[in-house]
Amino acid sequence: MKIERVLEENICECPAGLECSIEKTLEVLDGKWMFLIIRDLFDGVKRFGELKKSLEGISPKTLSVRLKELEAKGVVLRTAYPTVPPTVEYTLTEKGNSLKPIIIAMKLWGAKWG
Repeated sequence: MKIERVLEENICECPAGLECSIEKTLEVLDGKWMFLIIRDLFDGVKRFGELKKSLEGISPKTLSVRLKELEAKGVVLRTAYPTVPPTVEYTLTEKGNSLKPIIIAMKLWGAKWG
């Protein structure tokens, strides 16, 4: 039986030896800024300044820390170009883009029940 089917049938149980996949998902989406950064990157490649401008109220330090966390989790790819001043771009990885249906489902749920 495929793992997806086991997880669908037993949404509140985790098979022996497996971490809870819901908790793993929430670790990536945890916190206001993580979710919003991922959402903004669905539109494509962004530079640090573009992200900062679109995320009203986030400090440069917090944005930098959150981007590093997302990069470490394999959700965001950071590309630095050897220019003066340095150019750094951020984009979602395949793993990051795979979060889109989850976020769309959350948006639909919020519109209906929020």
